[in-house]
Amino acid sequence: MVEPLVGEITVYFYAILFARYPEVRPMFPPGMDAQRDRLLRALLRIVDLVDDPESLVRFCGHLGRDHRKFGTRAAHFPAVGECLLATLARYAGPAWTPDIAAAWTKAYGAVAQVMISAAERDEALRPAVWPATVVHRVQRGHGIAEITVRPHTTYPYAAGQYVSIETPWWPKQWRYYSAANAPRQDGTLTFHVRAVAGGSVSEALVHRAAVGDVLRLGPPMGDMVLDAAEHGELLFVAGGTGLAPIRALVEEVARRGGSHQVDLFLGARTGAELYGVEDMLRMAQRHHWLTIRSAVSDEYIPGLRGSLPEVLAEYGPWYQHDVFLSGPAPMVVSAKETLAFHGTRPDRIHHDPFETPVLSTP
Repeated sequence: MVEPLVGEITVYFYAILFARYPEVRPMFPPGMDAQRDRLLRALLRIVDLVDDPESLVRFCGHLGRDHRKFGTRAAHFPAVGECLLATLARYAGPAWTPDIAAAWTKAYGAVAQVMISAAERDEALRPAVWPATVVHRVQRGHGIAEITVRPHTTYPYAAGQYVSIETPWWPKQWRYYSAANAPRQDGTLTFHVRAVAGGSVSEALVHRAAVGDVLRLGPPMGDMVLDAAEHGELLFVAGGTGLAPIRALVEEVARRGGSHQVDLFLGARTGAELYGVEDMLRMAQRHHWLTIRSAVSDEYIPGLRGSLPEVLAEYGPWYQHDVFLSGPAPMVVSAKETLAFHGTRPDRIHHDPFETPVLSTP
């Protein structure tokens, strides 16, 4: 009933929230467009999962833990619920019956309780954010920078996970990046960041961040980790800066003694955009279990021609492998369809969620 009016709904919701409870306004960034979009997608996700309690609880747990970095407390939830239900009632009109109101009230209460409980359990185990100093940065061309940070306190994570980052230039604006390394003894993490036109955080990290600057990290998230694999043979597929978590997973295989055979495919539109291939070739020289192939879709290069899905089909089948995919969403979707068509079971294909990860976790 309200879907055609979603743009107005999210604007109205935040307007009455800030009018009735002005003390929460400082928790949000000055520009609210991205925040309104996230609220909408979170609501749609909750509705999608309402008949799948296990997935709904897992999703709301992720939301609750991730909201700690914004300073969200249990006392904020009744205010949000009050304004959300008032917004839905306003835009649903006659469709907002007593039964519908009761159902949404009950649903919001359940969601809020799961988020609060998850946040409280998380608070007993670790901080909400980790300050981290930039200790090294390298420009890699094509608007990409490698930025290495050292958290001020221990930052536990697993290879393949992603991290939300806040810069000092854009407070309260968080963006997600995958660590490009397995855990190191010195505790540092390296991120591969591509400057996106109009992307305030990415452009600040690529063009403004310098050694000595202090960023803030949110908690590590994501299930695209080596322990998700059930079998010995692995297929890694990376496009663009999607190489970052794949590189971390290769390091993790090496750290565990190289007990897996790994086939790695790197893809790009042109040869010049084959990001990080020299680094990965050096790793293949050190590790006999790592085989690397490249694919270039928009330029003729002998031996490299074709999109990643086409090259995967050529060298397959891969139905005896656990598959890890990372890169632009269209590439991941196309590669996943190709692999499934050739017999790879869906539960053996692992990839990060798209867009805002915490709002789209499978």
